[in-house]
Amino acid sequence: MADKDVSVSLDKNDKIILKMLQEDCNVSLKKIGEKTGLSSSTVHYRVNRLIEEGVITGFKASVDPLKVGKEILAISLVTGRYGPEYSRKIGERIAKIPGVWAVYFLLGNIDFAVLLRASSREELKNIVDSFIKIDEVERSNTYLILDRIKEDATVHI
Repeated sequence: MADKDVSVSLDKNDKIILKMLQEDCNVSLKKIGEKTGLSSSTVHYRVNRLIEEGVITGFKASVDPLKVGKEILAISLVTGRYGPEYSRKIGERIAKIPGVWAVYFLLGNIDFAVLLRASSREELKNIVDSFIKIDEVERSNTYLILDRIKEDATVHI
């Protein structure tokens, strides 16, 4: 498998393949082939190469959190206690907490942005309590998201 931090060269057909798979990961190789002008076997080879190079990291169902009862969305801004490798240590501990769906290490006076999903205020409280109990966490401010205007994990290439 390729080094995950090294970018790879993508041609026009690779970009079309990625765009189509991001829109619908169940799209047929034949349909991709029709769009790119490549044979199904060539598309299959290219998809496998993109997987091996780490460009494609998996295929998953996209689930609307509201439809499965995760109606509460929040963001916590977390400040940690500086120390050796604190960003990795704190970040990995926060990332393991159920209900946390993204953790970002930031530059500036806030160390982490933590995105949360919960089905109730009590569940949200338990999630926040879990990461503020981490010794290296100094402070956090949690903000309730009132309206989801855009949420899209698509990488535009």
